Amino acid sequence: MLIQQPSNQIKLTNVSLVRVRKAKKRFEIACYKNKVLEWRKKIETSLDNVLQVEEVFLNVSKGQLASRADLDKAFGKNKTTKEIIIDILEHGEIQVAEKERNAELERTRNEVIDIVAGRLVDPKTKRVYTTGMIEKALDQLSAQSANPQPQAEKPEGAGTENGEDKGKAKELPKWTGVVTSKPAKSQALHAIKALVAHQPIPVARMQMRLRITCPTSVLKQAVKSAPKTQPSAAGSEEKSHGTVKDTILSYMATTEKQDMTGSEWEVIGLVEPGAFKALNEFIEGQSKGRGAIEVLDMAVGADD
Repeated sequence: MLIQQPSNQIKLTNVSLVRVRKAKKRFEIACYKNKVLEWRKKIETSLDNVLQVEEVFLNVSKGQLASRADLDKAFGKNKTTKEIIIDILEHGEIQVAEKERNAELERTRNEVIDIVAGRLVDPKTKRVYTTGMIEKALDQLSAQSANPQPQAEKPEGAGTENGEDKGKAKELPKWTGVVTSKPAKSQALHAIKALVAHQPIPVARMQMRLRITCPTSVLKQAVKSAPKTQPSAAGSEEKSHGTVKDTILSYMATTEKQDMTGSEWEVIGLVEPGAFKALNEFIEGQSKGRGAIEVLDMAVGADD
C-alpha cells in the first residue's frame, strides 16, 4: 500500500516517520511532524489530523505494511491497530527529512544565540554583544572541543603537597554545538557557562538589581553556618562566616546604595543571577522571614 500524494509518489520531505523497534523488527507510521509534537503535548487529539495513513508499516518508503502476525508478536494479541499506532505515536522516535531537520536545527540555534546574547555583556563596558559576535564565539568553542589541545605534562611533584595529590581541577564546561533533542533554554544556559569559563571573548553575566531589606537587630548576628552556595565576591569565604550584614554584602557584585531607616536596613545593588536563590534562602533563614528581597531589574546592561 502506497501513501497517496498529489504526484502519486512518496515525498519524504512532506512526511515524518515515527518508528519503534520491537521483536527484532522496525515498525513505522507516517505522519506530520508538527502534528506529532502537538499530539504529545495534548494539543491535537484527532488521529486523522496526525496520520497520513492509519496503518503500521515495516517500511513506509516502500509501502510495506506490517502483518497482523508481526504486530501480535511485537505488541501483543489483544491490541488493535489503532492502539498500536497510538503506542508508536507516543513512544516512538521521530524521524524527519534532512531538509526539515536542518531547518529545525537552524531555528534552535537562532533561539539559543538570542538567549545567550540577551544574558551576557562585556564586563568592562557592560554593553551587550550582537548575536553575530556570540555566534562566532560559540563556533570557536565548538572548534576547540572538536580539536582539543594536548595538555603539557606537569613536572614531577607538581600539584602535590607532602607527596599527596590534591586532586584534579574541576573540568570546565565544554560547548560542542546546538542539538535539536534538548530544549533551547537549557542549551543556552550551558553555552553561557562555557563562554564565561573559557572567555573566547570577554563576557560576564548580566546582573540582577535587587533591593534587600532586613531588620537592624539581625545585621550584627554572627552567621552560625555558611550559606549553601558560597558568594562569588572576593573574600566571600571569610565574610560568609562573619555577620549577617557582611554575608549579604558579600553577595553583591556592586553596592549602589545603603540606608538605615528606623529599625530597618536597606541595600540596593547588583547580584549574579546564580547567587539569587542562595541569597534569598540565607536572608529568609537568618531573619526568620522578616527580611525581604525585591527584584528591581532582571538584567542590568550599559543603558541601565
